[in-house]
Amino acid sequence: MKTKFILFLLGMTLIHSPNLFCQKKKKKNKIEAPLNKIDSISYAVGISIAKRFTGEFPDINLDQFNNGLRSKLEEDDATLFSDFEAQKIVERYFKEKQEKAIAKEKEKYSSVIQEGEEFLKNNAKNPSVTTLRSGLQYEIITAGNGPKPTLTDKVETHYHGTLLDGTVFDSSVDRGTPISFPVNGVIKGWTEALQLMPVGSKWKLYIPYNLAYGERGAGASIGPYSTLIFEVELISIN
Repeated sequence: MKTKFILFLLGMTLIHSPNLFCQKKKKKNKIEAPLNKIDSISYAVGISIAKRFTGEFPDINLDQFNNGLRSKLEEDDATLFSDFEAQKIVERYFKEKQEKAIAKEKEKYSSVIQEGEEFLKNNAKNPSVTTLRSGLQYEIITAGNGPKPTLTDKVETHYHGTLLDGTVFDSSVDRGTPISFPVNGVIKGWTEALQLMPVGSKWKLYIPYNLAYGERGAGASIGPYSTLIFEVELISIN
């Protein structure tokens, strides 16, 4: 959606004001206010695009930008890239930009990530702990003998959630009130574990950040890349 919106604005700008970007460096004096409606719209679209470029394309080459727009509008079959190829190039740009941002953020929280990985690695050595292919770990406190929920079921549970240092960030146990929710409406670690738990079970879950709240965290209590621990009691399937 973001890419299509940008391309739409770019097309609109050149149709109504093809020299707008070329004039950027030539005219430093204040431009007179447009006199008619279409001129006003064209100028406003130009401002909108320029504002988006500041964040999305800070290193844009204005000459090649104009070349691409002109070749498409004036002689469609003369473009260097097909519409499909152009779309893929823009998508790849955003993907690479996002990957770099994630890598930078991971570096910022490298100590948190390492702490979680070390904890799970050591925890996996505990014979009472089962480690699944996803990286989720669980320990059976009480083995239930009821049915297991499916992905589309709604369940009632009691839970107690902590960070690795023991800080409690949420607890229905402390509130004294169980909570009901759909199996597919919670974090990935819970969704996976609940489908393995018979009703009446109480498990301790050790959830890596990618199966919890990921790189964003949740609220003020759960920071980015946090490994979480839950004690979960599956009371019933609603």
